[in-house]
Amino acid sequence: MENNNTVQIDKVLYTAKTHTMGDRDGGTSQSSDGILNLKFSVPGTGTGTNPEQLFAAGWSACFIGAMKLAAGKLKVRFPAGTTVDTEVDLCLTDDKFSLQARLNVSLPGLDRELANSIVEAAHQICPYSKATRGNINVDLNVV
Repeated sequence: MENNNTVQIDKVLYTAKTHTMGDRDGGTSQSSDGILNLKFSVPGTGTGTNPEQLFAAGWSACFIGAMKLAAGKLKVRFPAGTTVDTEVDLCLTDDKFSLQARLNVSLPGLDRELANSIVEAAHQICPYSKATRGNINVDLNVV
């Protein structure tokens, strides 16, 4: 397989490893350390999770970390109780699947202009945001 990296990597900080069998309709996935161990279900059915939920959860956590970095660079105290409610849509257009997302961010106690500055800066820092930039529709909302 071809490696399409356009960024020179200086150091790998962590490698997540999973073993997955099956697909979103009854498949399973487990991390190499055994901490993640789950069953997949088609969205809206069954008792398992789905890839879109996992993507939304990972992106939310990463984005909060990126906002902490952004706030620190702006010399702003990062508010306790900050939340990100991420919505990832699985879409179908002309028989082609795609994703789109909304990150709804609450930064309690910060004025809207400062909150927007932190969110925009975090969107430049967060690896999930970088991976999706130019590939899917993403709306950033300060709530």
